[in-house]
Amino acid sequence: MRVPLPWLREYCDPALDVRAIEERLTMTGTKVEAIHRHGVRAVEHFVVGRVLQASAHPDADRLKVCSVDVGADGEGPVSIVCGAPNVAGGQTVAVARPGALMPDGTRLKRAKLRGVVSDGMILSELELELGSGGEGILVLDAEWAPGTPLADVLPIAMEVLELEITPNRPDCLGVYGVARELHAATGAPLSPAPWLDDPGASSATEALDAVRVSVECPQECPRFTARLFEGVRIGPSPPWLKARLSAAGQRTINNVVDITNYAMLLTGQPLHAFDLDRVAGARLTVRRAHEGEQLQTLDGQTRTLDAQMVLIEDGDGPTSIAGVMGGARSEVIDTTTRVLLEVASWSGPNIHRTSWTLGLRSEASSRFEKGLQPEQCMHALALATRLMIELCGATLAPGTIDIGAEPPPPALIRLREQRVRRTLGVEVTRERQAEILGALDFGCASAPDGLDVSVPALRREDVTREVDLVEEVARIDGLERLPATLPARRGAAGRLTHAQRVRRAAEDALAGRGLREIVGWSFTEPSLLDRLRLPEGHRMRSVVALENPMSEEQSIMRPTLFGSLLEAARYNAYRNGPDIAIFESGTVYRAAAPGAALPADEHHALGALLSGSLTPRSWRGERAQADFFAAKALLAGLLERFHVRWSALPSEEWPFLHPGRSAAVSAHAAGAGAGGHAGAGAETVGLGLLGELHPLVARAWDLERTAVFAIDLGRLAAVTEQVVSFEAFGAFPALRQDIAVTLPASVTLERALTSVRSAAGGALEDVEVFDVYTGEQVGEGRRSLALALSFRDAQRTLTDEDVAPLRERIVAALGELGGELRGG
Repeated sequence: MRVPLPWLREYCDPALDVRAIEERLTMTGTKVEAIHRHGVRAVEHFVVGRVLQASAHPDADRLKVCSVDVGADGEGPVSIVCGAPNVAGGQTVAVARPGALMPDGTRLKRAKLRGVVSDGMILSELELELGSGGEGILVLDAEWAPGTPLADVLPIAMEVLELEITPNRPDCLGVYGVARELHAATGAPLSPAPWLDDPGASSATEALDAVRVSVECPQECPRFTARLFEGVRIGPSPPWLKARLSAAGQRTINNVVDITNYAMLLTGQPLHAFDLDRVAGARLTVRRAHEGEQLQTLDGQTRTLDAQMVLIEDGDGPTSIAGVMGGARSEVIDTTTRVLLEVASWSGPNIHRTSWTLGLRSEASSRFEKGLQPEQCMHALALATRLMIELCGATLAPGTIDIGAEPPPPALIRLREQRVRRTLGVEVTRERQAEILGALDFGCASAPDGLDVSVPALRREDVTREVDLVEEVARIDGLERLPATLPARRGAAGRLTHAQRVRRAAEDALAGRGLREIVGWSFTEPSLLDRLRLPEGHRMRSVVALENPMSEEQSIMRPTLFGSLLEAARYNAYRNGPDIAIFESGTVYRAAAPGAALPADEHHALGALLSGSLTPRSWRGERAQADFFAAKALLAGLLERFHVRWSALPSEEWPFLHPGRSAAVSAHAAGAGAGGHAGAGAETVGLGLLGELHPLVARAWDLERTAVFAIDLGRLAAVTEQVVSFEAFGAFPALRQDIAVTLPASVTLERALTSVRSAAGGALEDVEVFDVYTGEQVGEGRRSLALALSFRDAQRTLTDEDVAPLRERIVAALGELGGELRGG
């Protein structure tokens, strides 16, 4: 919101410069985003002039050569070439002399136009930024003498505060509300409210018989007020009004419309003017729209409404979208003589929904959606009444329309001195509390332990608890004065949960292995599901859709981390970085069914991606490339950090992975086993997936061979021991025996090793595969595995005779898989 500083000073002038005012407002919660300069850059060289003569230019049909008295001592009239169609002798005008700094930063110089010297410029409203203006020059009252500084006549230069008003403070959406904040922050006097002088107060309780109004949806329209003005003369607004509106960012139109905008900017309450002669039947009805009902708004667009929106209709149908924008059919025009000025209060959530659904945002809707109070209606109506009489020559018809329930009485909240002291950590006297709250328009009465505070109507939605009053006292008394203290902990010690420790350790493990962490959006685009080749009915297609997305590209919650990982990989590959090793730790979301409102599965996942070469370029030979086994080794190193049993078994559950190079990763809750792999009887918990990207998916992101994995860190934490116990190294040596066995190629290595561990029992400390052979000697469809078996006993040294039975059981178990011992 833009607030012209001279306008603000009219109601509260703390005799501070603009920077000091900025600091005080910002430190008390009304943040000043920027300070703008509106109008001319410097007031020097801008004066009042009088056109003595205006004659045609000898070489230009549209130009006139004017002799202008600018009141310069010892200098006669100056010659100024002007192209305005309305310039004429005898006019009092605004003149910029050579050296003047114009609003756009241009410095005016003496110039020669078509052979005639022009010693300055006769100005229009637009050139002074006093309004939208037209093609003509600005004509001033004849009372001003030539040579009078123009700044004494018109507000040609003013500083403007751009404020960030938070949604909970609609009371600051008007200049007077900001003045009240400045009054409380600085102690400078506050002028009486501009709506106290109400010319229609004497007849405010009378009925207005010329117009009939009915409200059919009082929940959406808590209050509807209106007054009728007759004998209205439509015309331009005075320069001071145009200047303030322009500085506040409003376009000037005519005196009636400008009055509604002026009253809105001063009070925070929007108004709307109807040409009563264009209101069919002289009646208005506030109702809900019918589904599909249409209305042409003031911007010339035809809007299609739904049944939740509210409109105002006359005898011929809809004429305005309530709280958003008026209709073209009843707008004020140049021939208007009877104006019905309407000021109403509307339901904020309903206005917000209407504005968002229609894609139609206005100054009115931006205020109503924040929750204005019914009492503000009469503030704006009283102010606009006085301006209509003064600026439009209007006559106020007796009576005021005022439809609505009685507002609730002010809430009474006890503010205890002890609570203020305990919350803020400093002493604020009861007198100082009452001074602060009184300056903010709260009512205060003494109570045994503090103050009984009545909440003003404009703050009833914002201040509802004792702590809200403490906040008001703190921000005005000075948040910068509060001591930096920690709350009493009472022996509590901050600790990470087990799940948090697992998450951090997993992230550190990947970072320690050279992977770089990325951070992606929690939102993604629906097309990601198709790019990952997910078929209809796949569980990853059960996504959570956003009701109010920022864009189509961010309209669903991500069901997987691979979207952001792949985008980051492609970004780097495009920039000559094809060797990629990255990971991401973040939440993923999956719904119980497609389109469900809330996620049924929301867990913290850890995903990694490897692409290109894994080792730097070297003279020593070929570089290791990212593949399934590289990703599996990385995952193994990660899981070994947590001493969990795990397994990776072939799976084709995920269509975005290579069908022959993908696996489901499972963990087992029965503690660490040999090599970190699963043993028999352990409870299996699905952790995630592992594999190479399907070539079509990799191609969709312009990547080469790429390997990935993703695990659920919550499930990993569930199978990880919270306390890792130490086991002493064995005092007796291990006994190693090697065997070679041929197996059908269809038997996976994981299955073979699981069978070996299950058959050997606890005496088998470790088993490793140190050679794999396929060829004529083992036959087609078979392969040979060379296994190193390590046996150990904690009580004695094992002999070959001790492990012979175990070896026989291992060979028998492999035989059940179709295995045959080689060389035996």
